[in-house]
Amino acid sequence: MQVIYEDNHLIAVNKECGEIVQGDKTGDECLIDKVKAFIKKKYNKPGDVYLGSPHRLDRPTSGIVLFARTSKALVRLNEMFQDKDAIKKTYWAVVDVLPELEEGTLEHYIWKDEAKNKSFASTKQKKGSRFCSLSYKHMASLNRFHMLEIDLQTGRHHQIRAQLHTIGLHIKGDLKYGAERSNPNGGIHLHARKLEFLHPVKKEPVKIVARPPKGDPIWDELVLIKDLQD
Repeated sequence: MQVIYEDNHLIAVNKECGEIVQGDKTGDECLIDKVKAFIKKKYNKPGDVYLGSPHRLDRPTSGIVLFARTSKALVRLNEMFQDKDAIKKTYWAVVDVLPELEEGTLEHYIWKDEAKNKSFASTKQKKGSRFCSLSYKHMASLNRFHMLEIDLQTGRHHQIRAQLHTIGLHIKGDLKYGAERSNPNGGIHLHARKLEFLHPVKKEPVKIVARPPKGDPIWDELVLIKDLQD
């Protein structure tokens, strides 16, 4: 487990593909329990460790997960994650098709099929759908794969995956949303790259950045190409 930010009120980790943030019916060890164990050991804390979870990442997704170490921080973070302007969320995605435009904004109406645990996006509004928006920018290309940087303006269920699928782009390894084949580790090439916000207690600017999974040849080469271009 890689801790990438920590103070008295917050702690953030770089989640690996396949990890779950909170416990579910699988019974697999969840990230929140791992972080509690880390804090308990590091600070030699007696009894239970308080840790609140204001947001989640899909199990196959990697990247930043932010936790609150105090109840005050959790209440304020919950409010901030509900406010689309309070926290800037940036993702990197590896897709199989280069968009027609190098950069742009996607606006759709999205709805969730609970039975399939899958979301669908369309330019037409339907009953039960909600507006969603993201902006993207092409960052690098490698053979058949292309890396996009994505800024979320809204936070809907599987939003990036569903919106990209709607315009004919598929995230590498994401069988649920149209990829040709799965990845060996069961994850997908969608990474929560950066969070920027005003600290909920200290009221100071915070920027947290997480590197994509090391040792993955596609991520490694695309990041290298991007760095050489910068």
